[in-house]
Amino acid sequence: MMRKLLMFTVLLVPLAGCYDQTEVEQQSYVIAIGLDKTDDEGTFRITFQAANPEVGSTLSSGGSQEEPRETVTLEGNDLIAAKDTANSVMTKQIALDHTKVVVVSEELARSGEFLRIIQAATRTTELRRSVQIIVSKENASDFLKNNQPLLETRPHKYYQYMLTRATQTGIIPESEIHRFFQITEGDADAFLAIYATTEQTEPKETGNEDQYIAGEIPVEGGNPTQFMGSAVFVEGKMIDILSGQETRVANILDDTMDMEALYSTFPDPKDKRYRIATNFSKDRPTDVKIEYHKNQPTKINVTIPFTIEVVGVPSLVDYSKNKENRKLLEAYIPKLAEEQANNLVKKTQEQYKTDIFYWSLYIRKYFTSIDEYEKADWNNKIYPNAEINVDYKLKQLYFGKMIDDSNLGEVRD
Repeated sequence: MMRKLLMFTVLLVPLAGCYDQTEVEQQSYVIAIGLDKTDDEGTFRITFQAANPEVGSTLSSGGSQEEPRETVTLEGNDLIAAKDTANSVMTKQIALDHTKVVVVSEELARSGEFLRIIQAATRTTELRRSVQIIVSKENASDFLKNNQPLLETRPHKYYQYMLTRATQTGIIPESEIHRFFQITEGDADAFLAIYATTEQTEPKETGNEDQYIAGEIPVEGGNPTQFMGSAVFVEGKMIDILSGQETRVANILDDTMDMEALYSTFPDPKDKRYRIATNFSKDRPTDVKIEYHKNQPTKINVTIPFTIEVVGVPSLVDYSKNKENRKLLEAYIPKLAEEQANNLVKKTQEQYKTDIFYWSLYIRKYFTSIDEYEKADWNNKIYPNAEINVDYKLKQLYFGKMIDDSNLGEVRD
């Protein structure tokens, strides 16, 4: 009898692990968090946008009229503690496990107060380190309320698809919270966050596909939200905005960034009225070599091996079979890419006094301790005075499936 009782007691032990479980329908999953500045120092406007897991799922009925999201804004001193206050109006237990983005207003990001409130993300186990940081031109609360996707009503899927694709094309950077603290606490380099807005400013009169920042893209219809460019953070404070083109260049030069093939255009060297459309791909890692000399300018040599596929030549100039034109194009493309890269490097050296490419990783091997590395001062001494050479190596140039373009004279005859 005692043996049976003992076995029964032992079998009850594994069941005790389920006593405090919370069912899915009992939780409110916050997908996006918004952070805004207030007039009172140390107080912030915090917005929680929670997804309705039943909307868009196979379990929901076709005639369901439930909202796909619930958005609540309140004032508080701490990001994590504010979620308990939010439960005064949100019926379910708030969970941050599935949070995709933290949206911070540009006003808060430039004030330098952002670092104070986001510190809670490093201590809590509720918020994942893979959460992306987005800087919005307007208040974060307005951004979250005005963002109304038409084809993807589920907010968690919207941010997942939108950010993944935009990052792959290079028009926005990868801006995980983990990377933010890694760079900020490393006392070197600048951090790039995603720049976005739901407010359409005066569209630029001239501009190519990536020479915009969010809000300037001349788009009609669809969701008003635009993701383009990046916000530059130095020592936890926003100091500038990069265009989509500059962000692409930064992603190419920074080998820690994951970027796939991207489409871009550049002026036709034979006819400046037109632009040649290409598919740029970097199949091999960016090669960064640093020669550090204590009492001399440091030399940084960066080599980018790349491949170009020409997908459109509106001028109809023969670059595929004409050897002279082909050689011209092969020399022209790397030269133009190097010019764009050198302009951005010069901007970071003269204006930012630090780099946005995470090149400090390659110089640390010259120092035996952290103290020695910090005394050398990458931000103020080494990088601004460095001699930097960027070299684009064109490995292959090809012209897609068609060698010849249409003969315009014969078509119009």
